[in-house]
Amino acid sequence: MTKSNQKLSAATRIAQALRYLDPETGAIVPPIQSTATYARDENYDPLKPYWYRRDGNETTTHAERMIADLEEAKDTLLFSSGMSAATAIIDHLDAGAHVVVPRAMYHGVLHQFQTYAAKGRLRVSYYEAGDLTELATAMRDDTALVWAETPNNPDWAVTDIRAAAEIAHKHGAKLVTDCTGTPPIATKALNFGADISMHSATKYLNGHSDVTAGSLSTNDTGAYWDEIALTRKLQGTVLQSFDAFLLIRGMRTLLLRVERATQNANRIAYHFDDHPLVERVLYPGLPNHPGHAIQAAQTGRLFGGMMSIIVKGSEKTAIDVARFCNVFYPATSLGGVESLIEHRATVSGDGFPVDPCLLRLSIGIEDAGDLIDDLEQALERANT
Repeated sequence: MTKSNQKLSAATRIAQALRYLDPETGAIVPPIQSTATYARDENYDPLKPYWYRRDGNETTTHAERMIADLEEAKDTLLFSSGMSAATAIIDHLDAGAHVVVPRAMYHGVLHQFQTYAAKGRLRVSYYEAGDLTELATAMRDDTALVWAETPNNPDWAVTDIRAAAEIAHKHGAKLVTDCTGTPPIATKALNFGADISMHSATKYLNGHSDVTAGSLSTNDTGAYWDEIALTRKLQGTVLQSFDAFLLIRGMRTLLLRVERATQNANRIAYHFDDHPLVERVLYPGLPNHPGHAIQAAQTGRLFGGMMSIIVKGSEKTAIDVARFCNVFYPATSLGGVESLIEHRATVSGDGFPVDPCLLRLSIGIEDAGDLIDDLEQALERANT
């Protein structure tokens, strides 16, 4: 078989933006289509699939096609943020629906579930992320939705997606996975049985900290999916053109960025594992992590750049470490080319189940030695 007859790899397809080539100009970069409305033809029919910006446009659709290709999905919808993508799923649920979610997960989505539960719109049960026995115990005959975040933010616990899907489907529930920490160049959640794969595209998919976006992907494009698309339309949360353009540009280097972040994270994790000033390193790439084997299988060993360290000492010690870093930015978010450090308890707020000495690290593509040296000096300074 010649190379020309082989199926191109995802890395090649995404690097070339699905082999984009403008037939009129020869341009190889997808353009920004900024119009808010579209004219109709002489029969008053839409000229193209679009008639108004709230339904999308060619720039946003191209970005959706790229993510669907990565996810091996039939369809992807892009939203103006990860939260708006999550909210579209939550708002789609029937009044009083029962959902099962992790006790600790991304605090914004957790807060959304808890807010709706407090208003009587949903009934929520909880399980420890990665604990399939507790997940199965939390299920009911009328459970509508299971939410799994893997690896789980901010402790990076790993949930076996295939096993979670079996538990959910046994009860007639849908499984939504948030795999933001390991984007679909690594984790293809739909192939493990998830019904919807959700990502905060703000993070690794864009990768440059200059876009907010969210994506939902599925292989079940029936009435359920149509209703989620309608929710996006009515809420007006479709991703806008310039952000979609930046997302396309960011995704073209996705594999390179995730590979480098994984390499750096592995070096940092191994360096600080069993460090005298660190209580524990939480990173699925470490062989001693309880979810290491599962995550290796779910990511093809592309573990990503997200980890946390629990420092020895007090909460003030942990905050001081974040304050004293000179290379890590003391900032919220993750998945960018620059490394970030965050005291999670401060950001998550009161009541969130997180160790007060936990620091969340988003490892970027800088020199790993510089990052290690920066953490070393910050730890030493915070303990003197």
